[in-house]
Amino acid sequence: MRLAGSLQLVLLLALTSRAAGRDIPLEVEQVPTIITHTSGPIISLPFDNTVKIKCEARGNPPPEYRWTKDGKHFVPPHLTKIKTDHRYGTFVLHNKQLVQFQGKYRCYASNKLGTAMTEEIEMIVPNIPKFPKETIDPIFVKLGEPVVLKCNPPEGVAPRQIYWMSFGLQHIEQDERVSMGIDGNLYFSNALQKDSRSDYYCNAAFPKIRTIVQKNPMSVFVKSSEAPPMRIPSLLLPSGVQTEIVLLKGQALQLECLPGGFPTPKVEWKKMGDKLSTRTTFDNFGKLLTISAVEESDEGKYMCTAKNPAGEDVHYFDVIVEEPPKWLTGPPQSQLSTIGPDVHIKCSVSGKPLPDITWRRNGEILKDDPNHNRRVLDDTVVLHNVVPGDSAVYQCEASNRHGSILANVNIMVMNIPPMILTKDYQEYTVVLGEDIVMNCSVFSCPASTSSWAREDETPETLKGGRFLSLQNGSLQITSAEKNDSGKYVCVASNKEGRSAVTAVLDVKDPTKIIEPPQDMQITSGTTAKLRCQAEYDKSLQGVFEVLWRKDGEKIPLSSDKNSRYSVDDGMLNIMNVNLSDQGIYTCIARTNLDEDNASALLTVLDVPDAPQNIQISDLKTERNVSLSWVPGSDHNSFVTEFIVEYEESQWEPGRWKELQKVPGNQATAELALHGHLNYQFRVYAVNAVGPGPPSEPSERYKAPPAAPDRNPENIKIQGHLPYQMDFSWEPLLPIEHNGPGLEYKVSYRKLGLEDVWKEHLVKRHSFVVRNTSTFVPYEVKIQSRNSHGWGPEPKIVTGYSGEDVPSAAPQDIAVEVINTTVLRVSWTPVPTATLRGHLRGYDVHWLRNRSLLNPNKILDERHSLSFPGKRSHAIVPGLKPFSEYRLTVNVFNKKGNGPNSDPVTFNTPEGVPEQVPILTTSNAQKDSILLVWGPPLESNGILTGYLLQYHLINETSLEVIDSHEMNITGADTTQCQLQGLEEVSLYRFHLSACTQVGCGPPQTQESSTISQPRMAGQQRNFSTQGWVIGTMCAVALLTLVALMACFVRRNKGGKYAVKEKEDLHPDMESQGMNDDTFCEYSDSDEKPLKGSSLHSLNAVGDSVSRNSLVDYADGGGDFNEDGSFIGEYSGPKHRGSVSQPSGPSPVTA
Repeated sequence: MRLAGSLQLVLLLALTSRAAGRDIPLEVEQVPTIITHTSGPIISLPFDNTVKIKCEARGNPPPEYRWTKDGKHFVPPHLTKIKTDHRYGTFVLHNKQLVQFQGKYRCYASNKLGTAMTEEIEMIVPNIPKFPKETIDPIFVKLGEPVVLKCNPPEGVAPRQIYWMSFGLQHIEQDERVSMGIDGNLYFSNALQKDSRSDYYCNAAFPKIRTIVQKNPMSVFVKSSEAPPMRIPSLLLPSGVQTEIVLLKGQALQLECLPGGFPTPKVEWKKMGDKLSTRTTFDNFGKLLTISAVEESDEGKYMCTAKNPAGEDVHYFDVIVEEPPKWLTGPPQSQLSTIGPDVHIKCSVSGKPLPDITWRRNGEILKDDPNHNRRVLDDTVVLHNVVPGDSAVYQCEASNRHGSILANVNIMVMNIPPMILTKDYQEYTVVLGEDIVMNCSVFSCPASTSSWAREDETPETLKGGRFLSLQNGSLQITSAEKNDSGKYVCVASNKEGRSAVTAVLDVKDPTKIIEPPQDMQITSGTTAKLRCQAEYDKSLQGVFEVLWRKDGEKIPLSSDKNSRYSVDDGMLNIMNVNLSDQGIYTCIARTNLDEDNASALLTVLDVPDAPQNIQISDLKTERNVSLSWVPGSDHNSFVTEFIVEYEESQWEPGRWKELQKVPGNQATAELALHGHLNYQFRVYAVNAVGPGPPSEPSERYKAPPAAPDRNPENIKIQGHLPYQMDFSWEPLLPIEHNGPGLEYKVSYRKLGLEDVWKEHLVKRHSFVVRNTSTFVPYEVKIQSRNSHGWGPEPKIVTGYSGEDVPSAAPQDIAVEVINTTVLRVSWTPVPTATLRGHLRGYDVHWLRNRSLLNPNKILDERHSLSFPGKRSHAIVPGLKPFSEYRLTVNVFNKKGNGPNSDPVTFNTPEGVPEQVPILTTSNAQKDSILLVWGPPLESNGILTGYLLQYHLINETSLEVIDSHEMNITGADTTQCQLQGLEEVSLYRFHLSACTQVGCGPPQTQESSTISQPRMAGQQRNFSTQGWVIGTMCAVALLTLVALMACFVRRNKGGKYAVKEKEDLHPDMESQGMNDDTFCEYSDSDEKPLKGSSLHSLNAVGDSVSRNSLVDYADGGGDFNEDGSFIGEYSGPKHRGSVSQPSGPSPVTA
């Protein structure tokens, strides 16, 4: 509240009238207030279809509108009256009607309390500009006389632009002598013969309405004469001696003097009694003075002087600066007053001339009335002892010849109790630690006082500390705490009454980013993942969101599958990253209360840009150049190297090849070039991401021809035939020719026997020397040359002439039988002279003539092994035991094999038999079990019988309880009935076939005895049936095994002797059940194995020694050269001659 005099009370409310910049709540009856209206003038352009004139006001009751036009009542056409939105004061005029509606409009908004009005709104409907149709007489003038061509352009919508042009649309040339005035006329200070023409066109352009009009052409004819006489200057514009110029403050001042005379006069300007303003400019060749935005200080008398040698002329301008009305301290403010005091309304204005002030009340002229409570005192209205009836809209209008201004002043007189405008139980939320203001907006008259308190507490609890009551009635809480949540009551009161509202405060947990995105480097083309995890008050889950920005701009997230951006559980995924994705990414986690943000720098690594500005410079020699370049951007990954490539147009045009690599920290390369090539170069950079694009090619560079820089390499000397020698080499590449006419000089001579080189020139890259001795060493060199000279001195290469097969066989062949399957063979190497080539190695051939089990059958099983290198012995594996063999040795070179040595015949000793192929159990009784088996497929000697081991097994722990073994001496025995076994017990049987050397690997089977015995008749019948069934099963299985063995041996290339097998392994059925093929053994004859256990069973049947061949080596590693198969054939060591296998003497041929 402020005082204006001793009795005036003006209440500053939370919301007051719009004129004061505030609103009185619409719940209170109030006078109309103009909210918006169209400001004049309105210029209707020809292409405007409609013109809208707006007038909107607010008030209670809602105002009604009326209009005046040129001071008379006016009913707008198509006036909209939609009282629900209070915008029915606006009306629209259509293009066809605009001319008749030209004039000055004023809007009035009224209700029962008063009337508000607008300033006058002028609507201008300009005519389409055009020049009048007229016939213009030609102008005849003497040489040197002044001429004025009058344009008289039509009025139109500003801006207007004037052009003087010829018939060919060429601008009339202007200078100090000829120029256009600001009135549009064309002024000639003096006429010359060249001014004679009949196509002077004046054109007026109006850009705003997109119109150009042209005046009929004017003609000027200058009469020719001798040299024109001098003429004293005279001003063509302005006329007279003095001109008064009145303009408004802020406008541009333009003073113009256009003189006539001969010679052409010069124009000078000055301000009488003062200096010209620094804002002064001169245009139109000094004839136009301009001062922008004139001020009062620019007022005064100005003089222009036109001079030439004949004299001078002057003109004076009296410049007066005025201004339209304006508010000194702003328009008068609306006021709210209680009943009783005086109210003063002051209208403070300025202007030149001084404005006249007109007062109105509700749009009607307000006059001084001393007999009542109102006085009108020039710029002030005084209302004495105001009452509610003085409530109205008072208008102050100030005007002079340059315009007017108007203010609506709302005066409201009332006494009302407090009206709290804030909603009751308004909910407020604030983040922990932040500040919050809870509103309590009150409208009252007179002014009210407000206080705050926690619900059910006294106001004193909210005083001081973090709680502050603001002047507008609101409560501010600083650094909100969790226990601040709850209900608060605001109470407002004045002498008319009191009112209260409740506010509800909820203090929320803050939003905080707990896992911010991290700076990262990412390779272009891959996917970048930026994680951002935040915690927030769970009650705000519905409004919580995570936003992402790049360099401050929002990232366009889309569900479109083609979008490169997606967010999944707080993680931003950027697919197919490129260089434009590099920048600072900011994650914003926010609710409607607060937000937190964190940023990370995403650096995109990409291949380097192409180098630029490839230059060839610094020629050192004709074939050594320096190449330089400007590196491109490395895209955040240091360049490790530059690759210089070349292309030449002679041999492989268009194909680029690598020439040189340069470290990434230098941008030059020294290039050694081949001769006789037309080069161009390009460079590309390589970084950790990969190679970048190549640069643009350099200019071509022609390297001069020269002799070859090198000779052929990789020279090969071969003898494909015994009496010739073939030379071949890698030829020079085409680009290495260095010039035309490339050929090769081939030089050769016998090593150590000849001093003179034999030479041949060839163009191909091979040469053949015939009629040479077999396998003789030669020295060879090959030198390149072209039409410009020889290459460097060549290197000498040594080689041999053609090879032939060896002519001699190894001698002194001796064999030493190491065991049943391996022997050692030795020989005396052939003499070097008989090799007739490079020694490649020795072949050992052996033939198995027959098995000593069946000596009458010839087997003819042939085998051989090659042993590379120079040697005199070898280990031969893979022999068959108890067989007769025949062995030879030959040497071989690259050309082929030499003759075989004399054969050596020897026998291999007996070995242990192979595993019994099948072992079955049947006819299990209380104390006996029948075993049936088949003989081994290979006995490897004379079969002497079988070794049977059997063990009583604990069926729970599978441990051996008791063990026994027995020898079955009959070689033809294939079954055995074991007696004296324990009842209902599990037995494990191991059966091995044996020769006099030892027993082979065992075959294993398990079976159990049965429980109680049966009646004798049934027992015998069952026993007989079981025995027959078991025998038949065994025979069938043995037959199947025999067939499989035959098939396997045929696949191995061996010959299967059916008769031999029949002799060695007669059919079970043909034998019948005689005593020779059946073994019956009683437990009383058993020989238990002493100290036997389950662990000892692992070695059963493995009685044959498996020593390595190293055991049989001749003193320190004779067998290291013979492959990994040695151990497969090891067995007991046997030495002796072939004829006497048991004797100690070696076998000799």
